[in-house]
Amino acid sequence: MKLLGRFTPSRHVVVNYDPDAAGQAATERSLALLLEQGFNVRVLVLPGGADPDKFIREQGGESYQKLLGQAPAYLDYLISRARQMDLSTVEGKLRAVNFLMPYLQRIPNRLLRSEWATRIAAQLRIDEPVLRASLRRAAAERRSEVKAKPELIASGAKPVERRLIKMLIESDALRAKIAEEIRKDELHKGLETEQILGALAEACQSGARPDLAALVEPLSERERHLLSEIAFEPSVEATEEEAESCLSVLRQRRIQAELEAVQKQIEANPPAAELRKLLARKQELRRQLT
Repeated sequence: MKLLGRFTPSRHVVVNYDPDAAGQAATERSLALLLEQGFNVRVLVLPGGADPDKFIREQGGESYQKLLGQAPAYLDYLISRARQMDLSTVEGKLRAVNFLMPYLQRIPNRLLRSEWATRIAAQLRIDEPVLRASLRRAAAERRSEVKAKPELIASGAKPVERRLIKMLIESDALRAKIAEEIRKDELHKGLETEQILGALAEACQSGARPDLAALVEPLSERERHLLSEIAFEPSVEATEEEAESCLSVLRQRRIQAELEAVQKQIEANPPAAELRKLLARKQELRRQLT
């Protein structure tokens, strides 16, 4: 690493190992060493799961050099690794966050650490307020671990989804606006509560209180139980600011889903003109996420 630093005054390095488990482990070891030496590190994962030798022999050096120039920051690579973990539980999300924290703490600029913490929360789909707050505090303080009691973090349907359902049922002032936003951008698509939110948004277009008895007929037994459970939760007065915050989380999810689709198209090695459009769209989506 010291020799490399001597011959690279810019301190820019791109890491590109084989894509197998050994290569991933080597990448993570190298990142730790390079960051300790103050390098600005990016990580290249070649399309189609190719190793560097095979890619260069089949695609040529010019194609490889082009991809080197487009390699994302090391934290983007690590976030993609963290997203391969089990994120279906709070404990799993906590493990994924703590996998990333030692790398996040190495960023010297506090504002940049905060921006990356926000990006991590969005890409790992961390909507739980307690875990998000713990992540931000740990990033600000340059701690290598996030400590949050899992029992304090909501489980089941995501808190944001539950809250929007409750608002649609009870809030006369916000009901029509929330329903319109959900229907307009199809913000319910792909959610655990997709059928419930979709049915409620459809029923609440006029702003009238929904008839839950009629609403539950097309729902599955699990969805009926969940809707009943949410409906009987204690009532808390909703504000326009809270509603917009919840809708913003759903918008971020939609952006992240499109970003994943675009990344898959990029990795399929499309023609140059299409690749340029995809890369431009990827950059735009990433700006929206931050």
